[in-house]
Amino acid sequence: MGITTQSWLQLLEQHKAIAVIRCHDTDRAYQMAHAVAAGGMNLIEITWNSQHPAKLITRLRAKLPHCTIGAGTILNLNQLEEAVSAGAQFAFAPHFNADLLHLASNTYKIPFIPGVFSPTEMVNAWQNGASVVKVFPIKSLGGSDYIKCLQAPLNQIAVIPSGGITVDNAKTMIDAGAIAVAISSNLFPKKAIALSDWSSISIRAKNLLDKLQTP
Repeated sequence: MGITTQSWLQLLEQHKAIAVIRCHDTDRAYQMAHAVAAGGMNLIEITWNSQHPAKLITRLRAKLPHCTIGAGTILNLNQLEEAVSAGAQFAFAPHFNADLLHLASNTYKIPFIPGVFSPTEMVNAWQNGASVVKVFPIKSLGGSDYIKCLQAPLNQIAVIPSGGITVDNAKTMIDAGAIAVAISSNLFPKKAIALSDWSSISIRAKNLLDKLQTP
């Protein structure tokens, strides 16, 4: 049974952050996922340009049953099919493709979050059935100010900013109207990964969640 639109929106509102893992070392990616889960993060995305993403998703689904594990950087139908077969519970794309959205929503019954850049793309995705869109790359678009501008006329469309989210600016995105944020490199400092310092990443994840839950 897939995740319904309503339950997906509830997950996003509850957790407010998705940990995005992009790594060319499967074992390190596995440890990265466990580290953020230990810090309290329940929504974890494995990008499809990571090493062996399908195997990693299957493994994480088995080892982190309390987490919701999805796929990211899905570019075509074959990748979406592989991700679903591996157990992905949601899927993100850096772009909007109506065929991908319809297949995920109607056939596989999983949330599919297309990437958008402009209000036109945002409304087009929404009119094709997207309940949530990824605004990407938010860093290049003006950060939280851009979210505020979008939410004024289009607050019926839930948005997840991505591409430039940090532990320090994530709360400003939520305050501007985002339902959640997708955070990648800033959550995983290169030095910590090089030293296999997973506890510091767990602390970083907890710090992020604490900030997001602050009124």
